[in-house]
Amino acid sequence: MPIPEDVTGEEIDKDVRQELMSLPKGLAEDVSKNLVMVARLIDEDPEAAYAYSKIALRLASRVAAVREAAGFAAYANQKYSEALAEFRAARRMTGSVDLWPVMADCERGLGRPEKALEMAGAAEVHKLDKAGQVEMRLVAAGARRDMDQLDAAIVTLQSPELASNAVQPWTARLRYAYADALLAAGREGEAREWFAKAVESDKDGSTDASDRLAEMDGVEFVDAFVEDEDEDDSDTGIDAETEVDDEVEPQDDVSVVDELDDEDEDDDIEDDDEVEVEVEAAAETETEEDVVKEDVLLKEENDDKN
Repeated sequence: MPIPEDVTGEEIDKDVRQELMSLPKGLAEDVSKNLVMVARLIDEDPEAAYAYSKIALRLASRVAAVREAAGFAAYANQKYSEALAEFRAARRMTGSVDLWPVMADCERGLGRPEKALEMAGAAEVHKLDKAGQVEMRLVAAGARRDMDQLDAAIVTLQSPELASNAVQPWTARLRYAYADALLAAGREGEAREWFAKAVESDKDGSTDASDRLAEMDGVEFVDAFVEDEDEDDSDTGIDAETEVDDEVEPQDDVSVVDELDDEDEDDDIEDDDEVEVEVEAAAETETEEDVVKEDVLLKEENDDKN
């Protein structure tokens, strides 16, 4: 797949670059560029990110960072079995437990919430940093909901991190998950309160908490683009009516021509009256094109009479 000219490979994390130093220089550069594309596209175009990850994997399958990137690309495309295999490979290479929560979430994706809960209670969780532990809590709560254990999901999310007023990188997602669980359990008043708290902490819009809150408050959003289109259509309709009226006016010329006909003046005047009535009725129901055609036909008919 093509690599944009602005991608140099230097954009990758320094730790990843360190791992790639085990590869020949040219190969390391190619791998790094593909990894940059994975990171760049994984949110907006997961399929393309997945394709770039497969190239990097083919070039350097023994590099842990490559296996991890391939895992996240597969995960973004809901290829949970493949993602889990890549995460396990990366973990074997590094010995790190950082991927433990996302591995558990892959188990959820594979329809095994019980396995995810088992992983949530494993010793590896205690080795995670604070962000990892919060992530594990979110996965465990999701597994509880998968099993229709709503009350248990709510209890799982209740923690010092949730109660804290300090805003951390995980705060918005934690509050959002708690609000969503409360709403699923029918506790709408509490859910609204926590959606509001999620909005307060979600400075970068990582959740749709504001939309959920507005929905609960009965606020309806109007699409300005659609409204502008409607106004344009309305303006076009007015112009069309004006043009139709302008096209009907030349019928007066037909009457003048008929009055100059010396052979049967009275009959022509009566015919003109009938024609004018028919044209006025047609102007209300026919399109602009039909009215113009009628006008031309009437002129030709009267020219023949003359």
